[in-house]
Amino acid sequence: MIVVDSLLKARQADGRPIRVALVGAGFMGRGLVNQIVNSVPGMEVVAIVARRPEQGVRAYTEAGLSGVVHVDSPAALARAAASGTPAVTADHLVAIASDAVDVVVDVTGAVEFGAHVALACFEHGKHLVLMNAEVDATVGAELARLADKAGVVYTGCDGDQPGVQMNLHRFVTGLGLTPLVAGNIKGLQDEYRTPTTQKAFAERWGQDPHMVTSFADGTKVSVEQALVANATGMSVHRRGMLGMDHDGHVDELTTRYDVDELRALGGAVDYVVGARPGPGVYVLATHDDPKQRHYLELYKLGTGPLYSFYQPYHLCHFEVPTTIARAALLGDATIRPLGAPSVEVVTTAKTDLAAGTVLDALGGYHYYGQAEKAGVTATERLLPVGVAEGCVLTRDVPKDATLTYDDVVLPEGRLVDRLREAQAALA
Repeated sequence: MIVVDSLLKARQADGRPIRVALVGAGFMGRGLVNQIVNSVPGMEVVAIVARRPEQGVRAYTEAGLSGVVHVDSPAALARAAASGTPAVTADHLVAIASDAVDVVVDVTGAVEFGAHVALACFEHGKHLVLMNAEVDATVGAELARLADKAGVVYTGCDGDQPGVQMNLHRFVTGLGLTPLVAGNIKGLQDEYRTPTTQKAFAERWGQDPHMVTSFADGTKVSVEQALVANATGMSVHRRGMLGMDHDGHVDELTTRYDVDELRALGGAVDYVVGARPGPGVYVLATHDDPKQRHYLELYKLGTGPLYSFYQPYHLCHFEVPTTIARAALLGDATIRPLGAPSVEVVTTAKTDLAAGTVLDALGGYHYYGQAEKAGVTATERLLPVGVAEGCVLTRDVPKDATLTYDDVVLPEGRLVDRLREAQAALA
């Protein structure tokens, strides 16, 4: 949003920067710190929360800052912020409870911990920006409801594919068209990838092997497209989406979908593998006015009934400061659930699994995620991928079978399970 740059410059001129706390200091977190510190006037990182505080120090150091202090209370953080001293802490409550913080950014990718971070933000009146699509896909509808009750903004981020798709969806809707497909362009889809197969790629880019695996095995695209569905009311054609291979330009996808089927679904989220330009996103939309269809053809968008709109890139942490500013200065969410979910992400066995197996983390060796209609998920008691970690199998499960709640024993005392129960009441 172009207006954000002017608003941030005004905050800089007034000496009132937006004060940001990051929870997480991994690959993306370090990139975001560097971006805010060196490229975003009117915004500053006052605190980094990290289980290993030295990782927070590393993030500041890589951004060119020194003199980092460790803080153990909200008051200590407030003193550090008042003196312009960057701070780190191992306790997320130190940052979230501090009056020196305006916006919290969750960069963890952890579902259970992310749920605790969210509730703490709402309790202390902090806007929450998620670079944690996993928690949003699992309990986002309930978290959005609680954020509204607390009077704060709850939002996914610009730069990540769901936020980029939502921006494009809003743009297309603003032109008077009706979006019928929101899609993600992938270069690879192989449900059976593991941290072992992705180890070399992860090492090359300094990323976590589990996170890289979740990209390759389709879990991440399912999570991302579920967020778009839940923010727009769209659905999916089938479990796992269509996921077509398409060795051509994204504009050619206008001939690959059945418009009547799309209308019956209320629109659909999807992805394609191999299309150009990658790794972008696309929205396919219709227009009911024949006069406007004439203009669209004149402007080289074709004859319809589907018209192609796309963005050829998503720049992840480079764009997140825009979301922070939208939340803090405009009260605007980049992407958030409309209400009860329309699409969930369900847990599917990556290999034959034996009774007694304790399921590992997302992007691991045991399972991958598939987008599925929320109604089907509820009726068949399918296990959401965001609650799978730590569950114990009660029976053998064959490869490619979708797990249900009846197949597992849940870990005791988890917040995410309580939030899932509350979210079920929204339907």
